[in-house]
Amino acid sequence: MAFSINTNIGSLIAQRNLSKTNKALTESLERLSTGLRINKAADDASGLAIADKLKATGLGIGQALKNATDAISLIQIADGALEEAINIVNTIRTKAVQAASDGQTTETRRLIQNDIDRLLEELDSIAQNTTFNGQRILSGAFVNKAFQVGAGSNETFNVSIASAESTKVGHVTSANLSLLSNDGGQVQLTMTSSITGEQLTLNMIDIQYNNKAENGMG
Repeated sequence: MAFSINTNIGSLIAQRNLSKTNKALTESLERLSTGLRINKAADDASGLAIADKLKATGLGIGQALKNATDAISLIQIADGALEEAINIVNTIRTKAVQAASDGQTTETRRLIQNDIDRLLEELDSIAQNTTFNGQRILSGAFVNKAFQVGAGSNETFNVSIASAESTKVGHVTSANLSLLSNDGGQVQLTMTSSITGEQLTLNMIDIQYNNKAENGMG
């Protein structure tokens, strides 16, 4: 049994060219609509991998900028609250100077002390109620907090804010000074901040005392 196959070579060539043209047209329209040269791995596999990596890095940098903005906002909030706290401390100092005058009576000094107590309560309120994103930032608990400000894992900076409570501002928690001999003399006193670790050294402190019986206490 004989078979007859009719082939139109010209038609096949035309169909193939039409298919290639349609494919190229589809790619061109896709690039025009997205604005991207590479839209899928078939366009350029290595180029797509590089583009994806750059996109991820760009997104990370964008978030890092938002983190930096958050850090700036936090510091601005703390700065505003501390400015108000400083105003309160200055008012307390003024009232303390007022009370130190012998022109004041016991009653007026009591009233001044009441004002100072109220101001100290305001100071503590600022320290306890100043918050950022639910975190208290002036209570002494905001220590060594890291902010990611870059796309890399090591691109961070840390923020520590000391307590602004009335019992912590301008106070030395403890200090010990002792002489190992019965003679007076010059000693050195070093105080270390528990927050920053910085040291303050007082040199050449003259110590003189008389422990004769007539100068005894008790």
